[in-house]
Amino acid sequence: MTVKTMEPKAEHHESSMFEAVLARLDVAAKIYGLSEEVANVLRNPQKQVKVSLPVMLDNGKVQVFEGFRTVHSTVLGPSKGGIRYAMDVNDDEVKALSAWMTFKCAVANLPYGGAKGGIKCDPRKMSVTELERLTKAYTIAMADVFGPDRDIPAPDMGTSGREMAWLVDAYNKVHRGDFPGVTTGKPVGLGGSLGRDAATGRGVMVATLAALKKMNLDPKNVTAAVQGFGNVGSHAARLLSEQGIKVCAIGDHTATFWNEKGIDVHAALRYAKENGGILKGFTGGVEIINTELLTANVDVLVPAALQNVITEEIATQIKAKLIVEGANGPTTPEADHILNEKKIIVVPDILANGGGVTVSYFEWVQNKSGYYWPEEEVNTKHDASMNLAFETVWDNTTQFKTSMRIGAYITALKKVELGIKAKGVF
Repeated sequence: MTVKTMEPKAEHHESSMFEAVLARLDVAAKIYGLSEEVANVLRNPQKQVKVSLPVMLDNGKVQVFEGFRTVHSTVLGPSKGGIRYAMDVNDDEVKALSAWMTFKCAVANLPYGGAKGGIKCDPRKMSVTELERLTKAYTIAMADVFGPDRDIPAPDMGTSGREMAWLVDAYNKVHRGDFPGVTTGKPVGLGGSLGRDAATGRGVMVATLAALKKMNLDPKNVTAAVQGFGNVGSHAARLLSEQGIKVCAIGDHTATFWNEKGIDVHAALRYAKENGGILKGFTGGVEIINTELLTANVDVLVPAALQNVITEEIATQIKAKLIVEGANGPTTPEADHILNEKKIIVVPDILANGGGVTVSYFEWVQNKSGYYWPEEEVNTKHDASMNLAFETVWDNTTQFKTSMRIGAYITALKKVELGIKAKGVF
């Protein structure tokens, strides 16, 4: 089935990620017929917190770091979203990602709103002890924002289960109790869920299979290229190859490889593990430039690295029939317009990478009940949830004769609108 595209071209200001989110929101709101009142509520985050964090470095000097947390919405439940440590963390990015989380949680049918946080720092240049002090300083500064029934952080770029364990420790000390559900993505021994590490990549795999089924394509006759070989990309590539899809290209920030006969993803995973998590020097394919992966002659393209990699220029050269977005915001609104015209189906980020937040929700449920599920149960529940989300988005896409991205936004808007109208404002 080919999805018709009738949405107007979205306006976009390259400098602002939040403007890019609003561009998609406005298009979806117009097609769906969202009331201006509800649209205005969603255009404005509920809460923005910015803190200064003086932290003692190992050399005895004090450095002041900037910390951010934006709560976009709590209409459907407590807000949920990651914390990233990077030098380019800023107000606009955090605001945009918090709005994405609102829509992503609504699409995944979770009882959550959206939030996002971050600290402006370079974690690669900091020692473990410095990172621990920074994380705990941030947690204490945000002690009245965070809470298992208020706002639930998770790992993101530059953070992991280690930082989440530190966060829980600091939060518990401030609030004098044991609150494992204050964050998700924790180590398994400290209340983390089995299956969480691979969840986002697994969601990409489930979404890919669901889309191929709609397109009447057999996975065993399909080729794919996966950009990014971090947590999302590596698991996505592995799981796609295990489903019989031939992964012909993989790449990370150090190198990109092509093999027409298919890359041995397990060999690439072993290589990366033995070489500090990077692909540079891998011998299982011919090295190509990064943009060649995006325009490679494959059926499925999975951008699972950075945002805004599929630009207008790249979109004109894409040969894939299906794009499944593992990363947040990998496609610019201008590129969307071109992909729509080329009848390329795009499974958008707010649907495709929702597997991570789905299993985060399962972790939170397990923390609340104090009872933990085996990995097989987590995966079964995850796959059922992702398939249901895909079908709902596909139905809205078909009903409104639009792209899957706008179909996903409409799916989210329906849920959030219901919450806003039912709860009312004052």
